[in-house]
Amino acid sequence: MANTLQRIIIGDEPQSWRDAGFTVDDKYVVLGKTTVELAGASGGRGIRSWSLDGVVAEIDGLPTMIVPEHNRAAPQQHRNMVFAIDHVVVQTNDFDRTVPAFVAAGMDERKTRSFDVGGVARRQSFFWAGRVIVELIGPAEATDGPAQADFWGLALVSANLEIASTELGAALSEPKDAVQPGRKIATLNTRDLDISVPIAFMSPHVANLGDPV
Repeated sequence: MANTLQRIIIGDEPQSWRDAGFTVDDKYVVLGKTTVELAGASGGRGIRSWSLDGVVAEIDGLPTMIVPEHNRAAPQQHRNMVFAIDHVVVQTNDFDRTVPAFVAAGMDERKTRSFDVGGVARRQSFFWAGRVIVELIGPAEATDGPAQADFWGLALVSANLEIASTELGAALSEPKDAVQPGRKIATLNTRDLDISVPIAFMSPHVANLGDPV
């Protein structure tokens, strides 16, 4: 599938993700068709870079690796019941700069919406990276700030949020209704786990995969 999200490198220690219920093989976590590489905290925290099949250059400043021969590890069973990445959240201060950069990389803008947060106009745009959604979010009108986009967080799909809650206890918030009808969402307590990326768990999709939201 075009632009499949192959790999994400995150500046976390493997044990932090084990504590969050993930099976970690050395420093790798397999989530669907994506391998998460936990590169340790010493080289910088958060999402450091990603690899997208067929994308050979950074997208509006987002560090993008080239993986010529991507050998995906076998699927893993995770005790938190996570089996895939639902979406990667990217922030921008200028949609008119970032959206064309995604389009130039071969990723079509599939849907966009505008909304208010505390009286401030915001905008979301959605792109497919294989079966993973890239959610671009930021102010509706360009503002001063970084001259590039930034990685922000991850939403992961858990086959059973009730089991995940039992396994993780206070490390996972009480599931609540998500924006998407029929889905639930819970927030991982990443601060106590020493995970540097905001992470939410979501119940599986109930809508057609052709609609990213």
